[in-house]
Amino acid sequence: MAKKSVKTNAVRLLDRAKINYELREYPEQDGPIAAVEVADYFHQPADRIFKTLVTTDTNKGYFVFCLPGDHSLDLKKAAKIAGVKKLEMLKQKDLLPLTGYVHGGCSPIGMKKVFPTVIDKSALDWETIYMSGGKIGLQIEVYVKDLENLIDITYDEITKD
Repeated sequence: MAKKSVKTNAVRLLDRAKINYELREYPEQDGPIAAVEVADYFHQPADRIFKTLVTTDTNKGYFVFCLPGDHSLDLKKAAKIAGVKKLEMLKQKDLLPLTGYVHGGCSPIGMKKVFPTVIDKSALDWETIYMSGGKIGLQIEVYVKDLENLIDITYDEITKD
């Protein structure tokens, strides 16, 4: 576990759990940049950079999905996995109050509340993956298996073909 100067909720939770990780910073712009651009910056394949998407159902249930940056979430597959009839993306204005994170800096680690979280099963193809460190301009490289000890996750196929 490295000593880090950046302290987001995600970083604090990783430190508290004594999980090894590496912080990777990239230049911030006027807002979030696409995961594929982050992958280019780090000279990594886009399918190793995982983006975090938050969805909601008609009953105000919330579900978190992490998927490779060069893929799109299949909402029908996601709804079936979540056991609900229909899911839609959470409105951007609702993200910060619900999770504590902004659009482009949302991490599945350290959200204000614990939500069912599904990571695309392609993550299991990698020893480590990158995901948001809890703010724009910050990624965390973490061992996939360590995520299982940190947050309640399941793996499934959630991307569009």
